[in-house]
Amino acid sequence: MPPPLTPPSPGFGLGLRTSHYQEILATPPADTGVDWFEILSENYMVGGGKPLVMLDRIRRDYPMAMHGVSLSIGSPGGPSDEYLRELKKLAERVQPLWVSDHLCWTGIHGTNLHDLFPMPYTEEAVATVARNVRRVQDYLERPILLENVSSYLSFEADTYQEWDFVAAVAERSDSLILLDVNNVYVSSVNHGFDPHTYLRALPAARVRQIHLAGHSRQDGCIIDTHDQPVADPVWALYAEALRLFGPVATMIERDDHIPPLPELTAELRHARGVAAAVHAERAP
Repeated sequence: MPPPLTPPSPGFGLGLRTSHYQEILATPPADTGVDWFEILSENYMVGGGKPLVMLDRIRRDYPMAMHGVSLSIGSPGGPSDEYLRELKKLAERVQPLWVSDHLCWTGIHGTNLHDLFPMPYTEEAVATVARNVRRVQDYLERPILLENVSSYLSFEADTYQEWDFVAAVAERSDSLILLDVNNVYVSSVNHGFDPHTYLRALPAARVRQIHLAGHSRQDGCIIDTHDQPVADPVWALYAEALRLFGPVATMIERDDHIPPLPELTAELRHARGVAAAVHAERAP
């Protein structure tokens, strides 16, 4: 597979949520303020029915990215052949901007535990993930993006810092990075590291997409809950990411307490404003 290139950004997107289907369809695309949508892959890896009907209708007007939660790229055996077949089938239907999932493991021995479990940051884990990624990319015939996950503990066996681990996986597997800025902030608070050090360590040419989301404070730490607006420190870190990586495609995630669509598009306008301000800084 040739080295990945960074194409022009498709702009600013939202996660496609069922509660917004009708409003999206009733609004001319030029008026929604959304350039593209990201779908949760597993919701559409089905044989038919309303999910695929709505997906087909909406993707006539909007580019789509596919984002999964069950690839389990960090499991020793990697994803199952059945999962990859269904994922490729959906990708052929959607023709997405890209396909992404999380740099984590979600199950083992064929059992999906339905959570995003962090990896130990070791050489063995880098080799395992890189092997699995190469297999997936060869099968899908496209590079994939892997997202950094939030974490709340560390392993005694760690020999890499998280940012060096993310970079090593991307370089070793020839894959791309979905940078979740909120997850960087959440983990920096919980583990006490400098989030700017994290951003500066990433290979800029491999950062293809940025996620923005909200978090909650619970029992002395912060949790990546995706049920709140983007917090001010995350907006500040997003601006720094744009200074380092340029105009990367940006998306806002909301998975719980989902507000009306205009509230999310207002947040998206704020993201555009942050990007415009950074662009103005860089212009001279």
